[in-house]
Amino acid sequence: MQTLSYSFIIPVFNRPDEVQELLHSFTTLEFDRPFEIVIVEDGSTTDCKAIVDSYQDYFNIAYYYKQNSGPGPSRNYGMRHAKGNYFIILDSDCILPPQYLRNVDNQLQKNFVDCFGGPDAAHPSFSNLQKAINFSMTSILTTGGIRGGKSKDQKFQPRSFNMGLSQVAFEASNGFGNIHPGEDPDLVLRLLNLGFKTQLFPSAFVYHKRRISWSKFYKQVYKFGLVRPILNHWHPHSERLIYWLPTLFLMGFCFSLVFAIYGFPYFLFIYVLYFGISFLMALLQTKRIVIALMSILAIGIQFLGYGYGFLKSTIAIKFLNKEPEKRFPNLFFEDVN
Repeated sequence: MQTLSYSFIIPVFNRPDEVQELLHSFTTLEFDRPFEIVIVEDGSTTDCKAIVDSYQDYFNIAYYYKQNSGPGPSRNYGMRHAKGNYFIILDSDCILPPQYLRNVDNQLQKNFVDCFGGPDAAHPSFSNLQKAINFSMTSILTTGGIRGGKSKDQKFQPRSFNMGLSQVAFEASNGFGNIHPGEDPDLVLRLLNLGFKTQLFPSAFVYHKRRISWSKFYKQVYKFGLVRPILNHWHPHSERLIYWLPTLFLMGFCFSLVFAIYGFPYFLFIYVLYFGISFLMALLQTKRIVIALMSILAIGIQFLGYGYGFLKSTIAIKFLNKEPEKRFPNLFFEDVN
């Protein structure tokens, strides 16, 4: 294996404050080899160039401004201009713990893979809402714990908020597509088809802010639901019954309410038990009653948004044979690079 030279690829769109926090976290990294940071400004009207310039004396950092084309093509742009041979892709709303790059390097030296993913966690400084959403998105009760760092699957599907990709894999796959969200599992599925291996690195976690309001969180998970049937359509071998669970959960809850109205509350007790267990697990993890209560709301929004989006997209793509790009044009960017 050749000596690994790391380039961090960070697309950003109108979020200079987040870039400031992320770059500051780079100053605490415990790593004794040089690395590169590539910031790709994706057509922002409020750019972060002045912030990037203020860190030029600290890092080998490159800044590029390009026409807006979405996060996938922007990451490709950054990787094409990077000088390293192993790319680490981050979202701008992440913060790195000091041991992050050391843990990544140790894992790759011990068990090299061309694509890895790391989990996310809630930083102590995050708001109660962000901590509640983090619990909902990482709990074993909602996502099976995969996003929280529990999976050891050799076909793990990394997410691009914290993802590594070798230069070889990038060149073989041509990188990300122009769908968003969903560009990361699409890339990973193509990599697996090409014979590359993926792996979760549990110790390579980042602090990921995610959404900052309930409405933005709903919009995000709704789009996740819309995208999955499109990915199933493109990659039929990836289709799993588990993707139906949020929709079935939502439909079951509606039927349980109807049965309860007519004097049969027993099915509703199952949901009461589920949310009760979720509350206790959130309380044990966060040690805050208010966050545990907000976590219940976050789980409800997650199942509602994803379940409804998945059902809507499945009907359109699978049963009505609509073309994804024409039925859901807002999920696709034009690659202008």
